[in-house]
Amino acid sequence: MEKFTRLAGIAVPMPRDNIDTDAVIPVPWMKSISPDFHRSLFANWRWKDGDGVTEIPSFILNREPFRHARILVAGNNFGCGSSREAAVWALLGFGIRCVIAPSFGDIFYENSYKNGLFPLIVPEALAKRVAGLLEAGEGGCRMAIDLTARMITLPNGEDVAFEIDAGRRATLLDGLDEIGMTLRDLATIDAFQRRDREAHPWIYDPALNR
Repeated sequence: MEKFTRLAGIAVPMPRDNIDTDAVIPVPWMKSISPDFHRSLFANWRWKDGDGVTEIPSFILNREPFRHARILVAGNNFGCGSSREAAVWALLGFGIRCVIAPSFGDIFYENSYKNGLFPLIVPEALAKRVAGLLEAGEGGCRMAIDLTARMITLPNGEDVAFEIDAGRRATLLDGLDEIGMTLRDLATIDAFQRRDREAHPWIYDPALNR
């Protein structure tokens, strides 16, 4: 997956709580064998009758400059609901690489790290403040997330530090999921298996168990 080191771009405020995965990508968009993940994001909110063609002008992602958003600022419990990995794919397909929120649905949170989307947890007061700045247009609507420095640059230019688990941070910086992280130790794994095969040959050769 793509590495995440520093992200700068348009941030879109969606400060409502409990935005679930069915809102992020409605079920009909998951039935295609080749879904258009760019258009599937918030399809029932972005498109008239969810048709993927006729925009609803009032929806924020259909307005400039937010239709080019790379960062989404949400409320509590973002990504709750059904366990649908496609919700992460829809965000990435649109171009969003980071969702900032006070809390996330557990499964969505795990799926995000497995696909290179950064689910950045911040205090609720900070999330509301950032959304307010974006909605008011104070300082514009551009933000930056520096994972190397663990720093958020707000629309008004203020820098705010954030905390993240070291292991989670490493997966994003290196662009590796759990399998990729494990494969970095492949030489050690192979060496163990060779030693174990010599010490316990019957485990590897069923004929020795007869």
